Amino acid sequence: MYPVGSLLVYGRNGVCRVREIATRPGNGERLYYTLKPLYTTETIIIPVDTKVALRPVLTRGQAEELVRSIPSIETEAIRITSLPALSRYYQDAYQTSDCVELLRLIKSIHEKNRSATDNGRKPGKLDERYLRLAEDQLYGELCVALDLEREEVPSYIREVLASAS
Repeated sequence: MYPVGSLLVYGRNGVCRVREIATRPGNGERLYYTLKPLYTTETIIIPVDTKVALRPVLTRGQAEELVRSIPSIETEAIRITSLPALSRYYQDAYQTSDCVELLRLIKSIHEKNRSATDNGRKPGKLDERYLRLAEDQLYGELCVALDLEREEVPSYIREVLASAS
C-alpha cells in the first residue's frame, strides 16, 4: 500500500497524489485510495487492491536514465490505414502508462508525421491527438521526477541528447 502523499501514475490519468486511504460507506472494511491528479481537477477513488495500472512516479535517476536512453528506443513503422484500427493501436500503446512505450509511440508518430510531410501530406488529426496525449503523460511524469516545470521538459530532453552526441 502506498502512503498518503505518495505520487503515483494511475493509468491514463497520469501523475496523482494519494490524498487519503479510507473505507467507503457501504463497502465494509475494503480500503480505497483517494487520488488527486496533478494536472486535472477531478478526484479519483479506487480500491487499494485495484488491478488497474498504479505505480510510483519514476525516481530522478530513473528519469535521467530514461531520457539518456531515448536514442536507443526503437520506433515502429505505423502502416495502419483504418482509422478505428489506428485508434485502437494508439490507445493500447498510450494506456500502458509505461514510459518506454510512451517514448516509442511519440518517436513513431513523429517519424510517421515526418514521412507524411516529406510526401506533401499533412499529419493526421488522430496522430496529432495521440502524440499530444503521450507527450502530456510522459512530460507530466518527467517534470515531477526531475523537479522541472512541465514546459521545461522538452528543452531538458534536447539538452541532454545534444550533450550526449
